[in-house]
Amino acid sequence: MWLPMLGMTSLPVVGGLFGRYIVSKEVKTWYPTLKKPSWRPPNAAFGVVWTCLYTGMGYGSYLVWKELGGFTEDALVPLGLYGLQLSLNWAWIVIFFGAHKLKLALMEIVLLTGAVGATMVSWYPISQTATLLMAPYLTWLCLATSLNYCIWRDNREEKEE
Repeated sequence: MWLPMLGMTSLPVVGGLFGRYIVSKEVKTWYPTLKKPSWRPPNAAFGVVWTCLYTGMGYGSYLVWKELGGFTEDALVPLGLYGLQLSLNWAWIVIFFGAHKLKLALMEIVLLTGAVGATMVSWYPISQTATLLMAPYLTWLCLATSLNYCIWRDNREEKEE
């Protein structure tokens, strides 16, 4: 049972590493040109926070998968919602940092936050532990959504194409 646990726990982290490639270039060139609120976390915090969040959500997905006996019919909705929110998570990086589409990124992160909430609701009857592992992620997304909004609001004339 180690292989599924390691695979499911590391999947979001590995996906995040691909996104880091896009972010690392843009955080040195484009991102510094944006007006950002004074309360935003320092750039160095993001990598640490996302690694922890990705690991927690990945392990939570494993707990749900294990409780439901693998990829069964019962797992379709809870793991499907998880896959949807993970895809939306990775897509946000491309939209915001890759395409520089601040407004579209804002709309997408709102959808992502809703998908995380739906995932948590679907997970709760299966594993309260898995659901609690998603709570810091939902909290961080609320902060990230607020940050995305402020960046869009303060840069929409100069930076949005």
